[in-house]
Amino acid sequence: MSSRTGKPPVRSAAWRISMWATLAFTFGTLIVFIFLDRFVANDIQRRSDAWLSGEVEVLGDVAERTPNDALYNRVVGEVAELASREVPEKAASQQPENDSVFFIQTARDGALKLWVGAGDGESHLQAIRASQLAASRPVSIHVRGYSVPFRVASDSMGDGGRVYLGLSERDQRRVLLNLRIRFFVLWLSIVLLGFAIVFFTSRRTLSHVRNITEAASHIGESDLKLRVPTSSRNDEISQLGYTLNRMLDRIENGVNQLHTITDSLAHDLRSPLTAIRGKLETSLASHDADHAEPIVSAIEELDRLTDFLNKSLDVAEAKADALRLHPTDIDLDELLRSTIDLYEPSMNDRGIRLRLHSANPVHIVADEGLIHRMVANLFDNELKHVPSGCSVDIYLQEQEGEARLIVRDNGPGFDPEVREHLFTKAVKGRKSSGHGLGLAFVDAVVRAHAGTVAADNLASGGARILVSLPSAANQADRVHAVHAG
Repeated sequence: MSSRTGKPPVRSAAWRISMWATLAFTFGTLIVFIFLDRFVANDIQRRSDAWLSGEVEVLGDVAERTPNDALYNRVVGEVAELASREVPEKAASQQPENDSVFFIQTARDGALKLWVGAGDGESHLQAIRASQLAASRPVSIHVRGYSVPFRVASDSMGDGGRVYLGLSERDQRRVLLNLRIRFFVLWLSIVLLGFAIVFFTSRRTLSHVRNITEAASHIGESDLKLRVPTSSRNDEISQLGYTLNRMLDRIENGVNQLHTITDSLAHDLRSPLTAIRGKLETSLASHDADHAEPIVSAIEELDRLTDFLNKSLDVAEAKADALRLHPTDIDLDELLRSTIDLYEPSMNDRGIRLRLHSANPVHIVADEGLIHRMVANLFDNELKHVPSGCSVDIYLQEQEGEARLIVRDNGPGFDPEVREHLFTKAVKGRKSSGHGLGLAFVDAVVRAHAGTVAADNLASGGARILVSLPSAANQADRVHAVHAG
């Protein structure tokens, strides 16, 4: 259980913004490309079908009008060759043998009468018969031995025969492939360029937000007069900076008013308490031993009331992040040893063994008076709640830029009903005779120094309190980073 939640690692949102924007742009342009690809493919096929339909009618008319003599095959063949040289979208480099266009004329019984093209016309005729070609519009057929299909148009003749004109889809596919390759290169370049533009733009924009966040996170740790950076641009981020600064002005005024109230309250209450204590001490000096005990008891109660008042005011200021600090360099090892010298006699009288496990100096930058009172509260907590015969172990170490103070005992541990509220003001166990401010004050001091405190019961028995404070070296790095930012 901890009094504060650890700060999660910060991850820039520029990657997420850039990725989502790029994905949206990528899918949007991809849909546009698919539409354009289908449009171009359909347009090329429509043009090819129109050419095929027109040419097959011309060839059928020529074949029908040409006399059936020795020149028939030659005339029709030359017309077919002429048609094959008029293929649309034809590649510039061609083999001598034309294999992209073929012309077939069949007799009334379906037998092959005339063939113009590369290879054997029987395979083409078989493919045409298998496709059940209609005269209304061209269709695609697959011919054995060719990886690319042919687009074939047909026309009937007066003698019952038919003519067929086929065009390979190879050149159409070549045009579409070139278009797709060019679009892919252009599309990929635009996507990468768009991602880079969005990333660097969003990163630059978010860097201003990050600077504001870093500055705001350090305001109040040392000085409430610090303000977040602003710019001359009248945009949303600039308005955020101005708004935060106005809010900080109000917070500083509220904290100053709180200081004024607490100072007045402390003065108004401490003055009569001090006067009463002085009168009791004077009365104690003028009475004999038989009447001294009630006066001593009254003085002790006044001391407890004064301590309660001081802690209550400090806890109230700390909860409002308004605790006034006078930071200096402190060696926690030396401070613990001096505090142990003060508490060890009382611990020995109670039969409690106190041990310190620390080998090296551990330095922090903190308010020495508050840290000393915090450590004293930890020892008071052990002295009040650990029974005789138990031991208390104090561990001090520096790890990962933090000074870690661990107070562990083998006593009964924390009561179950208060374990979740140990650092709340006025919360105490059933057998406690205090005011419930000890650990609340510890939490207040630790929070004021940008640290964390946690407490729990050990599985082996007893309780453990862990206090983590920024080390002096770590705090110096943070201050340097703030000034550099």
